[in-house]
Amino acid sequence: MGQSAAVPGRAWAAVAAGVAVNLCLGILYAWSVWKDALLASKAKVEPDTPMAGVNDGWVYLSDAQATWAYAVCGFTFALFMVPGGRLQDRYGPRAGATLAGVCLGAGCVLAGLLRSYLGLVFGFGVLGGVGMGLGYAAATPAAVRWFGPHRRGLVVGLVVGGYGGAAVYIAPLAKYLIAEYGLTGSFVALGLLFAAVIVVAAQFLRTPPPGYLPPPAPVSAKPRPVVTAPDRTAPEMLRTWQYYALVALFVGSAQAGLLVIANAAPLLNKTASGIEFFAANAWLLAAYGGLLNASGRVGTGSYSDAVGRTNAFALNGLLAAVCLSALPAVMGSANVWLLFLAVGVVYWQYGGTLALMPALTADYYGPKNLGLNYGLVFLGWGVAFFVPQLAGFIKDATGSLDAAFYLSGGLLLGAVALSRVVKRPGS
Repeated sequence: MGQSAAVPGRAWAAVAAGVAVNLCLGILYAWSVWKDALLASKAKVEPDTPMAGVNDGWVYLSDAQATWAYAVCGFTFALFMVPGGRLQDRYGPRAGATLAGVCLGAGCVLAGLLRSYLGLVFGFGVLGGVGMGLGYAAATPAAVRWFGPHRRGLVVGLVVGGYGGAAVYIAPLAKYLIAEYGLTGSFVALGLLFAAVIVVAAQFLRTPPPGYLPPPAPVSAKPRPVVTAPDRTAPEMLRTWQYYALVALFVGSAQAGLLVIANAAPLLNKTASGIEFFAANAWLLAAYGGLLNASGRVGTGSYSDAVGRTNAFALNGLLAAVCLSALPAVMGSANVWLLFLAVGVVYWQYGGTLALMPALTADYYGPKNLGLNYGLVFLGWGVAFFVPQLAGFIKDATGSLDAAFYLSGGLLLGAVALSRVVKRPGS
């Protein structure tokens, strides 16, 4: 097939399906709502104290325990991006996405029915993480292959924006379901809903036919440097130092957003303890963060097409590092509006990272093997979960997250410095 004059409707259908899949997979970004309901410190009781009422059968957890399911889910997610990418490259996106819906749904239902810490870790953490890895690996490459380099950042931003924006509706929905039907009811209901939506959306994820060439940039568009490298296989990618640099960039940048995401509702609870409305509706910060997370993916992906991926990475990272370092003072001031501002910048930066990294991988190693190649780069995102998990231990030991925020800001600055030296292989 020759070069198309316009992007076909099937391309936009793949984008829409990818957004729908990610709007379900993004339950991970609303985890702080469940964490808030599980924390012993929030209820002013000791860990392992049994719950009563609608949550009968559950027990309260320490901060570190309440973070483990989130961390295990993220790490499993990253690990299964590799087989998910291989599955996508070899058999197409529908198989992986369909299996993803089954795994995520089953994991959430199991977590709810087991009513235990281990049930959360295995159900939500392991099975949910498997589903997320398989689904995320299918959605983005399927859409990217329909478009040329001049639109790659925008398209990636749109698709992964669904994952980031999921917290906008999942956070208040989870809060309502927990209040009305308990922790078990919330997990079971959302698990069944997400399984149905993902399996249906998966059927619209299609890759271009053999010989398809995406439309070139319009003649009237401002000329831009050619950024697409020759297609490289995974073994070829692993032999370049830039691969390890991309993984390091992912670790240093993603950990900042993951730290805030894991603690969003408790952060608002602490800062707004004297303001009844915010103290009673701590889910608002998670939902607001989801909106900025999604906006950061679309916005950063779009302007990275113009200013360059690493320039956009550095700009976002510098601003977010300043805000992370300021968070202890902001919380101490009890200024809710400053908290929303500082956290919003970190969410934007984090969302931007999730748009920039797949685009950078395609820029450096070509789009043909993006499923597996990006799955290997995405391992850095899984490693980044060590920071929120470490923060849980810091909080249990010191009663404060201050040291964790300073550590996170320093790691982010290190990633910004690295972004100034990494270049496309062969350039």
